[in-house]
Amino acid sequence: MSESLEEFGRYIQKNLPSQMNAGSKIKNDMLVLFVGISSLSRVMFFLRDNANCQFKQLIDITVVDFPDREKRFEVVYQLLSIKYNRRIRIKVRTTADIAVPSMVKVFSSAGWFERETYDMFGVFFDGHPDLRRILTDYGFDGHPLRKDFPLTGYTEVRYDEEKKAIVYEPVELDQEYRTFDFESPWEGCEYVLHGDEKAGGA
Repeated sequence: MSESLEEFGRYIQKNLPSQMNAGSKIKNDMLVLFVGISSLSRVMFFLRDNANCQFKQLIDITVVDFPDREKRFEVVYQLLSIKYNRRIRIKVRTTADIAVPSMVKVFSSAGWFERETYDMFGVFFDGHPDLRRILTDYGFDGHPLRKDFPLTGYTEVRYDEEKKAIVYEPVELDQEYRTFDFESPWEGCEYVLHGDEKAGGA
């Protein structure tokens, strides 16, 4: 399997030498291509239309967030070739300020996938015909799948019986934030239990 994938990767590299300068690898029995933003459209058209590729279906778009990287977002595309019973993964790195070209003109299914990716991560897609939120409310603040988004969110949405309306209020926690280091399962107990590594020699 890996030998055929390596051969297929070389075939793509040979046909797209200037677009494939970011490299490729094989992971979990799947060929992964790393593509620059400026080369994305050309690579996608090739994978869809080339007789030896025939990746006619875009089955998913998602993002992996690496906050410590200069380009923190890795946009991941999953393509399927029914004719050759093969999948391929394309990865593009970007920031919150640099838009990725929309693939709607290449794959119609990209429309909703890109809207979801924008909603959850805040990645913009240049050329999308209707880039707006799809899962959260119109007034939602932030992008909930970013790693720096607080677990509680910024606002609470609830129905107010007195006002007979939906109200938005800042989140108010009953307790302060706590930092857990996961060294002790008994942290916070009033007495020392066996196995508490933080209890000073217990």
